Amino acid sequence: MKFGALENILESDGIIFLTYGGFLTQALISGMTEALELEATKNDLSMKITGNLFTIFIELAQNMMNYAKAQSDQHTGNESKGLIVVGQEHADKNSYYIISRNLINADDKSKIEARLKSIEGMDKEQLRELYRKQRKSGAGKHDHGAGIGFIEIARRCDTLEHAFEPVGDHRFFLTIKTTIHKN
Repeated sequence: MKFGALENILESDGIIFLTYGGFLTQALISGMTEALELEATKNDLSMKITGNLFTIFIELAQNMMNYAKAQSDQHTGNESKGLIVVGQEHADKNSYYIISRNLINADDKSKIEARLKSIEGMDKEQLRELYRKQRKSGAGKHDHGAGIGFIEIARRCDTLEHAFEPVGDHRFFLTIKTTIHKN
């Protein structure tokens, strides 16, 4: 295997702070958060950018971990793996990104797609109001969490993109990319 080629591919899109592919646990997420903290300090990121990166990273990593558990329960012997990448855009040194990719089932796809479509196009004030409303009411709770993770992600990033890619029968890769600008 040519590890140098892999590194070149990863860095061609920007400076990579963290890349992980595989199964996630709370302990791994904690360790990766510590690694991100070191990178943030090394790269002299502001507290606001650092806080937003951490929050989005944790939300996406927990999302991956929770849906991976659901996949492994349903598909014994074919457990789900996730991929998460945190970096700085190559073309715009004032932008940072977090990309996650994980396997979900068709039922989860329809719920996630509806949730993401409902927050697309909302401005920061609308997102803040929706977040408050959901926290108070508890509406939107589901098997994988409180239902506010995507709202929190949208509140903390400048752009949120997502895509679903079919994988076999009734399963999809969910890819989410968030971008944060230094402003």
